[in-house]
Amino acid sequence: MKPRKMAWLRWSTLGVVFCLGLLAGARDMALAAPEEFACVEQDKISKDIAPEAQLEGLTCFFKKYKGANALHFKLTVKNISSKPQRYRVHIFLDNGKAVGGLIPKKTKAGLVQPGQSATFVYPVTRMAEKPGCIDLKIATMNQ
Repeated sequence: MKPRKMAWLRWSTLGVVFCLGLLAGARDMALAAPEEFACVEQDKISKDIAPEAQLEGLTCFFKKYKGANALHFKLTVKNISSKPQRYRVHIFLDNGKAVGGLIPKKTKAGLVQPGQSATFVYPVTRMAEKPGCIDLKIATMNQ
């Protein structure tokens, strides 16, 4: 009868250790939320924005991307026109790197409606420092 009690105790201990490990990992992941900051000073941003768009926010943060710490741009654009729009975004950096894409990425869910805002995050691979200056271009797809 003694070996059965020992087996139960051993499995219970392993279960408790496993659960504590999961809780510690979940807590660390929750605490590791990226901290957003201003990418550059306002005078270091060159903007070319379509009349149908309004830049509502441009922030940066560092986060793991493809196994390495990378700079991410979080861009929010508002549709100030009277028609639904899709935007093409280009972000050019002083070190020669560039990122960009479409907002919304896919049109299956629809376009950015008048008065609505849309946000997208652009990672910059192999860049673990803040940029010196930024050239930002936002155009509508019909331009």
